[in-house]
Amino acid sequence: MIKTAVARRYAQALFELLDQSNIEATRGTLNGLSQAMQDSVSLRHVIASPAFSLEDKIAVLTELGGRLRCPPVGKAFLAQLVRKNRAAFLPEIAEAFAKLVDQLKGTQPVTVFSAAALSAAEQQQMKKRLSDTLKRDVDITFQTDASYLAGVRIQIGSAVVDSTVRGRLKDIESLLTHE
Repeated sequence: MIKTAVARRYAQALFELLDQSNIEATRGTLNGLSQAMQDSVSLRHVIASPAFSLEDKIAVLTELGGRLRCPPVGKAFLAQLVRKNRAAFLPEIAEAFAKLVDQLKGTQPVTVFSAAALSAAEQQQMKKRLSDTLKRDVDITFQTDASYLAGVRIQIGSAVVDSTVRGRLKDIESLLTHE
């Protein structure tokens, strides 16, 4: 809970420092760094270990930020995160920053999971229906997961609409085991 609140404050501060032209580049940088931290044990070790100096940690993060086309304000922000011992919060900060950008753009992020890849026509139809239903632009990410067997699972923020076979089977199992 505290980690999320701190991440929101840092994301808000960065958001207010940036001009409109750098917001998307910074979003991409934060998402890239967040993914790198989740994927790389070595990067997490460098960030967390007291064996590395602050300058080394700042150098690593700003170099990665530079490769991800981070604007100068973003690089200064990354250095500040290291100095304040908040670099481990990058995934949460990236998520909070993305929410701020979505609010600014008036879009709603949506993730659609399906058992098989949806065709371009099906994706367009899904996007139009969700946009009409939510009465705002949607930014849809499509993912496939064969374990769903059939159907789709739509995640909008914390709300989930599950019409997959796997979801229905879990509902039936839950009904049968509770009675």
